This record gives sequence, C-alpha cells and structure tokens, in this order.
Amino acid sequence: MTNQFHRTLNFMALIVAVLFILLGVWHVEFLELASTNYVINGIIIGTGLFGIGLCFYETMRLVPEYRWLAAYTHGRRNMKLPPRILRQIALVLNRRPCRIYADALSGLMNMVAERFAATRESIRFITSSLIFLGLFGTFWGLIITLGGFGDLISGLNMDDIDVMIQMQNGLAAPLMGMATAFTSSILGLGASLIVGLLDHLVGIAHNAIYTEIGDYMAAHTHTVDTDSPARVLPNIDLNTQKITAMVQNIEHNSVNE
Repeated sequence: MTNQFHRTLNFMALIVAVLFILLGVWHVEFLELASTNYVINGIIIGTGLFGIGLCFYETMRLVPEYRWLAAYTHGRRNMKLPPRILRQIALVLNRRPCRIYADALSGLMNMVAERFAATRESIRFITSSLIFLGLFGTFWGLIITLGGFGDLISGLNMDDIDVMIQMQNGLAAPLMGMATAFTSSILGLGASLIVGLLDHLVGIAHNAIYTEIGDYMAAHTHTVDTDSPARVLPNIDLNTQKITAMVQNIEHNSVNE
C-alpha cells in the first residue's frame, strides 16, 4: 500500500517536471501565447498552478492516513489517530478491534467513500473553473473581434485612395480579439487537462486506502447465521405445545378434585 502511494506521488512529480521542461524549451512561444491577453491568460495560468499545488497538497495529506492504516493492519494499536478521513473508522476499530457485524460494514465503507469524495471537490471545482475561464476568454475575444470588424467597416471611406491602408490599420483590433479567443481556449483546456490528470492520480491514492481498509474489515467481519431462526422456531413450537399440555393437565386435575 505504501508503495502504491509513492508510485502515485512520483508519477505526479514526473508529470509536473515534464510540463516545466516543455515550458522551458518553448518558453518564447509560451510567453507570446500568454501575452495576447495578460488579464485572462494570467488568471488561467494562476488558477492552473493553484490546482496543481492543491493536488499535491491533498496527496501529501494522505500520509498520516497511510501510516495509521499500515500500522493497524500489522497489529500495532498504539498509533496516533489519523487526522481526517479514517478518524471515525479508527475510533470504531479501536473500540471493537476484533470483529464488526456485516450490516455495519457497508455503512462504514460508504462513510469513507463520502469523505474521499469531499476532499476532491475543490480540485474538481478548479478543473471546471479552468474550462469556464477558457470559454470566457473565447467569447470575450469573439466580442472584441466582432466589435473591431464593426468599427472597421463603419470607418471605411471607399472614396479615399488610402482605403487599403485604413483597412490594414483597422484589422489590428479584430486580429487581437481572435488571438485572445484562441489562446485562452488553449490555455484553459490544457490547464484543465493537467489538473484533471493529477486529480485522477489523487483518486488512485484514495482507492488504495479504500481497498486496503475494505479488505481488512471484510476479513474481520462477523456474519449473522441466517439459518438460526429456522432451527429455533420448531423448538419454540414444541416447547409451547408442552406448556399447553401441562396447563391442560393441571386444569383437568383441578376439575376432578
């Protein structure tokens, strides 16, 4: 289980390292791409970096959970309680370390799954926000483009011999709008892809804990014998008949006396 955690963390670090290497190789092109609109593209880049950092933060917060679960499954009971996700599970297992009932197993596992899902909500929100920012930049660029073409057409004087020069000068604003639209789309989708991939790796780390604790609890679950009522009911019926016969004998003897 610990090896799975280290593999996940190393793969996340490898993805980020490859990303920064590519940015270092094509840093000139990237700066030209980002400089088309400093505000929108800067927000997208900043949000993407924050999402990457949050993925690493959520993964590192799993370290105490891994340590406690590994120690507990190896028989050590004096470990400090985990801080977040497995804390309630740890309290239940410390109170009843031997076995739990099968009907309580599904409830405990659902609680763990809900806690895992809650920890990833922030990352998923950032992924959705990056897509939204990319679309916002796209529509903002299209608005600039349409407005630029409108100003260009309304300002042209066809009787002027320099109309081509005026058209060339007027195309600067529409082209800048198109550049804003395309670059924000590329940055937004690219950043959401990277953060989404890291979020998937965080989910793999969560599943490692979930699977480990599920296997351990399943191996220490007390199942109720469902055939016991079928064996007990005939005995109850037989004893009831004996008691009825004894009561009838007593009533009969009382009448004779």
